[in-house]
Order: sequence, then structure tokens, then C-alpha cells
Amino acid sequence: MSGRAHDGTVFQPLGEEDPQHVAGYRLAARLGAGGMGKVYLSYTPGGRPVAIKVIRPDFAQDAEFRRRFAQEVQAAQRVQGLYTAPVIDADPEAKQPWLATAYVPGPSLADAVIQHGKLPVDTVLLLVAGIAEALHVIHGAGIVHRDLKPANVLLASDGPRVIDFGIARAADATSLTSSGVTIGTPSFMAPEQAAGSTVTAATDIFALGQIAAYASTGKAAFGEGTSHGVLYRIVHEEPDLTGLPDQLRELVTRCLTKDPEARPSVADLLAICQSANGETVLRRPEEWLPGAVAAEITTRKAAPAPPVTPPAGQAPAPVQPPAHPPTQAATQAPVQPPGQQPPHYAPTQTAGQAQLQSPAPVTPPTAASAPATPPPGFGPPPQNPTYGYPQAHATPYGQTAPQHVRPPQPYPP
Repeated sequence: MSGRAHDGTVFQPLGEEDPQHVAGYRLAARLGAGGMGKVYLSYTPGGRPVAIKVIRPDFAQDAEFRRRFAQEVQAAQRVQGLYTAPVIDADPEAKQPWLATAYVPGPSLADAVIQHGKLPVDTVLLLVAGIAEALHVIHGAGIVHRDLKPANVLLASDGPRVIDFGIARAADATSLTSSGVTIGTPSFMAPEQAAGSTVTAATDIFALGQIAAYASTGKAAFGEGTSHGVLYRIVHEEPDLTGLPDQLRELVTRCLTKDPEARPSVADLLAICQSANGETVLRRPEEWLPGAVAAEITTRKAAPAPPVTPPAGQAPAPVQPPAHPPTQAATQAPVQPPGQQPPHYAPTQTAGQAQLQSPAPVTPPTAASAPATPPPGFGPPPQNPTYGYPQAHATPYGQTAPQHVRPPQPYPP
């Protein structure tokens, strides 16, 4: 499930049949397609590129597939190895199930061999050691890859990355596979897998031996042709290792043993790689691949950015209203009825506004500035004010006393 850089189709534009969005991920390009679905390039909200695999609709309609897919995704999310592409998000319950993994800017082993031929021995030893470490983490999580092949091994600048681990198991025993659909590449299956027997971690070791032979010779160990013919040779015949370098012969022949119990463990594989080349380490970034293959990594790092247009149905960002000058109605103070104290502030709000106008400072009246005539509605100024109210019995007996209305008072300091 990888694009190819040599013909300019690493990042293929989205077609009419491709979705524009998957859950909250906006798709930027199509990376490839395989037996179980299509892979797209997208980005996290923080800008990290991710590869999103969308499962085919016919698999999505199978209830057993959905159940197994959910189990495998949950297990795969526990795998956090240096040589794996971790699963960072998924939705097995979606209309079309999908999962998102970290995007690896590098060609697959299949593409690298097809375009540039077989790889040097040192590169193959580092390749096998990296895949072995990945299998150690994958098997430690209780997962068998079941579909380990050159297309599922990506070549990054600092080592290989194994992808799609455990996903093939979700398709086993579904209505599709029971009707003749084969999941997995026949050329890289193990004998027990081809015969329908129990699949174990040793199945991945057999596939790793085939990968090593393919990378170092440029061809499949059991040849090409029809699926039935290839599977028959895997079960009943010995591999064709013509052209295999001597440094790799022990490693490959032990991995391709028909008996699963006789195959080496991951620890044995790492020891074989180290003995085959004393300088075999996985700490040579950007130097472990041939120059022509490493050049493709630069091409894949130039990933297209997602479009900036909002998704369909999403409202655009709200537009702030312009700051118009206030109208006369908004600034005109309300008229107070006669005989009432005006409030300490006068509201100046209109529809959609909530502004309050501060009062003008009030200057306490003095003897020189006091009005000769009291304001309408207020009686004569008191002679002996007590807290601002007229003194009791200030009006002669028999006359109507003015209403006890509090005159305007200065603001407290």
C-alpha cells in the first residue's frame, strides 16, 4: 500500500470516488491501495502527517470482520516499537472502518527493489535486524503479523518500519475469505499458512526469511506465477536461493525451514545478523540505504499540505460587526419625569448594545451659587437640616407642610 516516487505518483490527487474527510481528518492525497482498502495522507491538528487506511465497503459489511478488526486495532495500539509505524487512531464502528498510523516518508521495500534492484548485503543485514526488533515488539503484544511482505516494510532514513501488523487476521474466516478471497501475498506465506494450519509467531519468521532473500536477490524465493502454483511450492518444494550472498545463507535457510518449531527465534536472528557482519548496528541514520533509495525519502518528505477550505456544511468563522459611530438615539439621555431624582447613571443602550454612560461630576452647591428659587417639586431649603431632611415642625401650625422629599445631595467623596 505505497505510492511510487519514480513516476511522480507518490501523492496521488483525490478522485471523485475518494472521500474528502475521514472523521476529523482532512485528506490531502492518496498514497496507495491494497486488498483491504485505500491509504490516504492526512495531518493531525498539530501538523504531523499520518497515513489513514480506509477499509473496503465489502469488508465493512461483514459483522465478523468488524468484530475482529476492533480486536486487532486495540491490540495494535499497544505496539510502540522503534521499527514499527504505531497506530494512533481508529474507528472500527464507522460506516467504513479506518485506522491512522504514523506516516513514514520512505519507499516500501517492494518499490525499492523493483526500481533500483537488489540491495547490498550490509543493507539487508540491517533490514533483517530492524524487522526482527519490530517482530519482537509485535509478538510481545500477542500479535502475529500474518502478512509480512516487502510492501509492508517501509524504508526510513534511520531503519525499516513494519506496518499493517495483525490487520490481516481480521479478514480471516469472514464471508469473503470463505468464498475464495485470499488475504496476504502468496509468495511470502508460510507453509502452515498456505495449508490452513495454525498460524504462530514462527509464521512471521518464515516471511522474514523470504523478505531477506527477495531484498538480496531481487526475486521471490518460491518464484512467481499463479497463487496455487506458488503455494504448492511453498508447502512441498525447497526455495530457489540462486544468487544469495554467502553472508545471508545461514539466516535465510534457517528461516525457511518447513517445520515452524525448527525456525530461529527473534533473538537468534539478531545474533546471526551480528555474526554475519561485526559492524551490523542500527545506529547509522541516512547511511544504511543505497544513495538512489535514500533519495526517494526526500521526495516523500515533501508531502502536500491539506486544503484550507472548510468542510462542506461547516459554517465559516463569524464576522465581527463593524464599529459604527453611535447614533443620536443611542447617546440621548432619557427625560426624567418632574419631581424624580435622576439615577446615578443614565443608560444609553439600544438593541444589541449594552453601554452605560458615566454621569458628569456634580459640584456641591455653595451659598453663592445656590439658586434663589428651589427646583420645582422641592420645598424651601431646610433651616436646620438633619441628614438632609427638613426639621420636624418647621412649618407653622395649621399650614400644610411640604412633602418630605429628599433634596439632591452631593456625591460622597
